[in-house]
Amino acid sequence: MIDAEFRSEEKFTRLSLAYAGEDEKREVCSCVESILSKYEVKPELHSTSISDGREVLVIEYHDDLDRESGTIFEEIIQSLNIKVCN
Repeated sequence: MIDAEFRSEEKFTRLSLAYAGEDEKREVCSCVESILSKYEVKPELHSTSISDGREVLVIEYHDDLDRESGTIFEEIIQSLNIKVCN
């Protein structure tokens, strides 16, 4: 199961997607890459290992004055069929 967490401050937004296994990793990375390629504004991306053999992909926008990231994050969440985002 893919878990999502969203954080936002004045001009900063972050979406973290936690997943387990190669299948979920491919699904998340493919989805994110496909959606981000449609937009001019580019985020910072990084991934790291977390507990229980899981990994997390973090998508961060800095200086997002127009709040474009909200639309992008919603599209990612819907595409991955995530029902709950903390």
